[in-house]
Amino acid sequence: MNHDHFFVPPGSKISLKEYDPKYTGNYKEKADAEGKLQTDIQQMQKYQDLLYAQNSFALLLIFQAMDAAGKDSTIKHVMSGVNPQGCQVFSFKSPSTEELDHDYLWRSAKALPERGRIGIFNRSYYEEVLVVRVHPELLKNQNLPHIPEGNLIWKQRFEEINNFEKYLVDNGVIILKFFLNLSKSEQKKRFLERIDLPEKNWKFSASDAQERAFWNDYMHAYEDVFNNTSTPWAPWYIIPSDRKWFTRLAVADIINTKLKELNLKYPTISEEYRIQLFQAKQMLEKF
Repeated sequence: MNHDHFFVPPGSKISLKEYDPKYTGNYKEKADAEGKLQTDIQQMQKYQDLLYAQNSFALLLIFQAMDAAGKDSTIKHVMSGVNPQGCQVFSFKSPSTEELDHDYLWRSAKALPERGRIGIFNRSYYEEVLVVRVHPELLKNQNLPHIPEGNLIWKQRFEEINNFEKYLVDNGVIILKFFLNLSKSEQKKRFLERIDLPEKNWKFSASDAQERAFWNDYMHAYEDVFNNTSTPWAPWYIIPSDRKWFTRLAVADIINTKLKELNLKYPTISEEYRIQLFQAKQMLEKF
């Protein structure tokens, strides 16, 4: 799969209008993609085992999106084959009082995956330059000693986030950032479905419809995020999300490609340890 359709080139200035939410590449129907997705899920199982055994890298997957874009279902399907012991999922909602008494990266930093594990952030510290930017009154709750005027606060945070991610990557935390690109018309369709189907009522909140009124503001905020924080060490991928089946396929393919690039291997054992294994085998065979 050609990732150029999703990749945000570092240092570039992109517009979300350049990325089609309905794009499905060479796959026209869900059935066409099923086999490839299952193969990718099985391959990810093998890579996860190597990641855990080598214990040098950690993989951090960050998912950002507008409401109803399918973050939960993408995580559920793409990660369906991994060992739960080696995978952690954190969903970041409105910060608590304790979290507001710390810097905005604190709650994410303490949720980072250990070496050998896969960490998933369902929303992340990027909310601090998205929802907080669209609703700047939220800054007042953060008890900051000084708030730079105008857009300086967002430029400052872009720099802080880039430095934070560079630090993580330098220390073995591989970062993949996904924006699930949902069209406004498809969001409306999914919202109405959540209202009309009793089994999906729990997914809908009145605030979801209210936030939709800020759609253009969010698109502007997202574009600024991509243009300032897609870096060589932690790039952004804008994933078409009007067709959930393709979203899952694209995300799984990108993850597997990155894991393959790490050239993961099982640890080699010393000759001394090999002798110990041989002696242990002899003991077991006697009793």
